[in-house]
Amino acid sequence: MMPIRKVIMMFFLFFFTSVVFAEVDETEAATQVVKDFQAVLLDVMQQGDKLNFEQRFEILKPAVLKSHDLAKITRIVVSKEWQTLTTEQKKELIRLFSTLSIASYAHYFNSFSGQSFKVESAKALSPGQTYVHTFLMLPDDKDVSMDYLLKKTGDEWRIINIITNGVSDLALKRSEYVAVIQKSGFDALLAELSVKIEKFSN
Repeated sequence: MMPIRKVIMMFFLFFFTSVVFAEVDETEAATQVVKDFQAVLLDVMQQGDKLNFEQRFEILKPAVLKSHDLAKITRIVVSKEWQTLTTEQKKELIRLFSTLSIASYAHYFNSFSGQSFKVESAKALSPGQTYVHTFLMLPDDKDVSMDYLLKKTGDEWRIINIITNGVSDLALKRSEYVAVIQKSGFDALLAELSVKIEKFSN
């Protein structure tokens, strides 16, 4: 009969190993979401001289919707003001914010001059939350650090924040959007988002 101490040691070894492998699997799954999204970005960039804004938008739309939790991001960026909105206002805000997010990618990632993406590392911050550290490699300039915070909802990992060279996109938008709502009201925020979408499309 196996000594009880050895049985306990084997149990904890098995348990610890299982947890580690589970974390690795989850980290890899989250990282793959980032890789797949960046692959679409790169493809659009490489076709820059062949595609107009509308075409880039249509290619990027499913990739952004699949990889980003835009509803959650929208709730976060308006902070406590979310609770003051009606159901219809929330739907309209999510719709416009989603359109703006896709439009911004279509606007900024519009040409190719040898850029590439590199995943540097990935780390599980907590159960259901992973941080993926990547770089946008620029042949003739300093590489841009692009870090992705992903959260697991159900069985899917989704991007909820992007930190570019140490600057959180979520924090910037939250500061801006909350200020607009508090100063000028919800309709003013919608108008501002619509103006930005129009500028990107032009």
